[in-house]
Amino acid sequence: MADIIQKDGTWAFDGDTLRITPGGEKSVGLLRRELGELVVPLRALAGVSLEQGRKSGRLRLRLRDGADPLLQATAGRLAAPHDPYQLVVEPDRYGVAEYIADELRNALLLEGISPDPVDEYLLPGPSLPVSASAGDGTAGFDGERVRLEWNWKTEESKASAGPRTIPLADLTGVEWQPAAGLENGHLRFLVRGAPAGAPPKYDANAVELWGFRKDPLMALVAAAVQARLPHPSAARTQAGRIPEQRAGERTAGEQAAADDHDTLLRRLRELGELHRDGVLTDEEFALAKQAVLKRL
Repeated sequence: MADIIQKDGTWAFDGDTLRITPGGEKSVGLLRRELGELVVPLRALAGVSLEQGRKSGRLRLRLRDGADPLLQATAGRLAAPHDPYQLVVEPDRYGVAEYIADELRNALLLEGISPDPVDEYLLPGPSLPVSASAGDGTAGFDGERVRLEWNWKTEESKASAGPRTIPLADLTGVEWQPAAGLENGHLRFLVRGAPAGAPPKYDANAVELWGFRKDPLMALVAAAVQARLPHPSAARTQAGRIPEQRAGERTAGEQAAADDHDTLLRRLRELGELHRDGVLTDEEFALAKQAVLKRL
């Protein structure tokens, strides 16, 4: 087990999954606190980095495209306090942070996990039912339908029709855009057959966001809906794919290279086990691993 405990939160890696628990500090974003603990399978990861600064550093996870409905719905627009895949690290814990980053990198290498996009969600998305109030309304989702309710700040032309219920089967997508500068944000549900282009202020399928404290919670609703819509990979056409039989064919040279690569990966795994069991010292393990990696 490799873990790092900070005021900002805790990361604990057991070789198969990374458990991410938010801290209780005020600097921890409301979205992270509402998400609670995340269990991220190793195969959902594409990489990890540590950025060191004078006052603090930051561990950052990079997930494979399409692995997490939250990242899919927010499209990289989550600010640092709300991003569950970032951890603020104190300077005196840089050594521990680098250690857990190395453990994650080694595990990805040993398991041969590709950083390529995935064709299914590997995280489940927020638990249901989920609801958030911000901007000019409240959005809720129970797994089968979205419900939008308006408040006293809603534009009359949008509020006059009353609360709106949208079956999941009628949705083709969801958009979450935070407010930025003078531009308002929104949570918009894309409804099959509905006209597009109306500003969120007047769109009965959208909640307008003004940049207030609870705005990020709307991303929870967006992610919950995204997790239950067809995965983005479903839109890929067969035209760009290589037929399975042809894709599986290898020349003798390619097969030999693949066999040698597998042998080296097994050797790395063995070295890791010897190191964990105390047979190899840290220095011996580092030297042996470096020698194997040079041959990959």
